[in-house]
Amino acid sequence: MRIQKHPILGEFKKGKEVSFTLDGKEMNGCEGEPIAAALRAVGVMVHRHTKKGLGRGIFCAIGRCTDCVMIVDGKPNVRTCITPLKAGMEVKTQYGVSDKP
Repeated sequence: MRIQKHPILGEFKKGKEVSFTLDGKEMNGCEGEPIAAALRAVGVMVHRHTKKGLGRGIFCAIGRCTDCVMIVDGKPNVRTCITPLKAGMEVKTQYGVSDKP
């Protein structure tokens, strides 16, 4: 599900493959790509749930909205669409403002 070649931006140079966790489950992505892109590549579309329980994922993909926020390395409200993936990151689905549904 990764974009390999964009008609305007050209070819993407992928970083090395690194592992990270999502809700305790080990995943792999390309170092430097946005966390949201790594998650989408493995089929994860919901990043957070609102206080009413509604699922949210990527919307604007430029860091302006809060639909893609997740808990990253213990810090809530991280905009995953603009945060680069690093090896060993601990990513958690966000429920309201916590990691508990």
